[in-house]
Amino acid sequence: MSRMIATVFYVGLLRPAPGTWGSAAALPLLWLLHIAGGFALVVVATVAVAALGWWAIRRESVEGGDPDPSEFVVDEVVGQWLALWPVSFGAGMMGTDVLALWPGWIAAFVLFRLFDILKPGPVGWADRQHGPTGVMLDDMIAGVLAAIVASALAALAHGVLM
Repeated sequence: MSRMIATVFYVGLLRPAPGTWGSAAALPLLWLLHIAGGFALVVVATVAVAALGWWAIRRESVEGGDPDPSEFVVDEVVGQWLALWPVSFGAGMMGTDVLALWPGWIAAFVLFRLFDILKPGPVGWADRQHGPTGVMLDDMIAGVLAAIVASALAALAHGVLM
């Protein structure tokens, strides 16, 4: 069970770039969550999957082995969902179809992957932490940073920050 969670139903075994596959798998899952319960369900699911992911990674981690095996992609799902929080929230506030905000989906996906791969500042710090907390935290911080940048870009595009 913990392996299935850590690899997000074995999506993490896809090659190449399992982290990108995990991030891509997060997209339809978030869409389903948003359709089923709006932003509130997205938040609850993000918190629940983060806790389950931490547990699964702790159970699956091997003493002395790779602390963050590439097949563990539950952290990418949580980070990608965090990056998409503004999209889900915005769709709910506007009363519009969440897919109508497709530029936000693209920006959140690309920005999250960039922050996750490049690991600037606090993302890199979290990545150097040991254990399941570090594995989960770097992607969560990358997701929050992606959400902030995507929101700022959306505001600029709509003249809000000018």
